[in-house]
Amino acid sequence: MRASATPVCVALFGEVLADVFADRSVLGGAPYNVARHLCAFGLQPLLITRTGNDSLRDTLLAEMEQLGMDSSGVQCDPIHSTGRVEVHMQDHGHRFDILPDQAYDYIHAGVTHMLTMAARPEMVYFGTLAQRNMESRLALDTFLSDAKTSADAKSPRFLDINLRAPWYDAHSVRRSLQRADIVKLNEDELQELASMLKLSGLQPASWGQQLMERFALRYLIVTAGDQGACLRTADGMEIRCPAAPVSEFVDTVGAGDGFAAVYIFGQLMQWPLPQTMQRASAFASALCGVRGAVPATPDLYSRLMESWG
Repeated sequence: MRASATPVCVALFGEVLADVFADRSVLGGAPYNVARHLCAFGLQPLLITRTGNDSLRDTLLAEMEQLGMDSSGVQCDPIHSTGRVEVHMQDHGHRFDILPDQAYDYIHAGVTHMLTMAARPEMVYFGTLAQRNMESRLALDTFLSDAKTSADAKSPRFLDINLRAPWYDAHSVRRSLQRADIVKLNEDELQELASMLKLSGLQPASWGQQLMERFALRYLIVTAGDQGACLRTADGMEIRCPAAPVSEFVDTVGAGDGFAAVYIFGQLMQWPLPQTMQRASAFASALCGVRGAVPATPDLYSRLMESWG
């Protein structure tokens, strides 16, 4: 296992979203959820995002300070509001509307350049939602181009595909895959990509192999809920990991983000790949037993860190 005197930096690019219910707002968004987990595991996440100059920004900065997170990457937009998802109660659950033209659509490339060059991240994380506007796409290009490790090598690029209709298209997905080294997606997203990119055959295993070859990926992770997850490597290795049991199911919110965070942590700590997959799956399952995307207390992290040694 890797040992380091200083926390390892992971830079994350993308959205912070507030799920707006009738009576409350809950901060989330995949990059922010992953950053919170990485901070709790002792890493040093740098979240590059943009919020409005509003009360949600105040809440976010206060929460980050309480969690001991670096907020220097949180840009402030004087015109556009902090990203919001309106949650509508319906007879058979909830309907989510991701609002257009939000502050994270206008992440500034120049500020991103300065932050990324200074950070020297050992890995970078990005997704698909924050690419729906040209300004943030340019900032992402800057982010990925500038990211180099402390050894002056290109930072490995982790792409977390989160397809949220109608905010993606074949062009942005293809560009993302071309820039990635490691890709995580779920089985439904793999099927969507098979149709979008005209992958041949009918089997998910074949689609995954075609994605790896077409985009020269190092690793491809496909999650399948209670059916577990599968990792493919560029040299042909396949690691299948069953889902860990959930003692008391609450919801699946943020389980994929938790999986991504532990996978990133394991890669940086140089765990063996089967162990990394098993621990990522166990954390995702544990999150299904708590309300929301992150635990309300640090107890779960403490127990896992102790069991991991």
